Amino acid sequence: MRVALPTKEGQIFLQYDKAKEFTIYDVEIELVKSKEIVVLKEMSIADFLDIQHINAVICADIRSAGKTLLRTKRIEVTYGVTGNADDVMVRYLSGEALGTVEENAWLRMELDEKIKEDI
Repeated sequence: MRVALPTKEGQIFLQYDKAKEFTIYDVEIELVKSKEIVVLKEMSIADFLDIQHINAVICADIRSAGKTLLRTKRIEVTYGVTGNADDVMVRYLSGEALGTVEENAWLRMELDEKIKEDI
């Protein structure tokens, strides 16, 4: 799983749509395997999400257009979160409730269907 946080100097950047860099965490079995800071330069956030194969985004403030983009790409978004990015990832991986979680409705429906098939 790849989790992206818009950051500036190690802190979650407050405006998702104005972010110039993202910190990406590769996570396996609730452990961070690697961390990388990606500067967007001229790349759009939509292209960044595709190129980096992002599964989840944790951010402070995100507009409805940003949420819609994440929904269409089936990316989980957790918003309303501030602080040091590394600390936030530790809290996220430990299962602590952070901000507001908005999962993609289609993904949730697919999982529900799979569970029904397994029953």
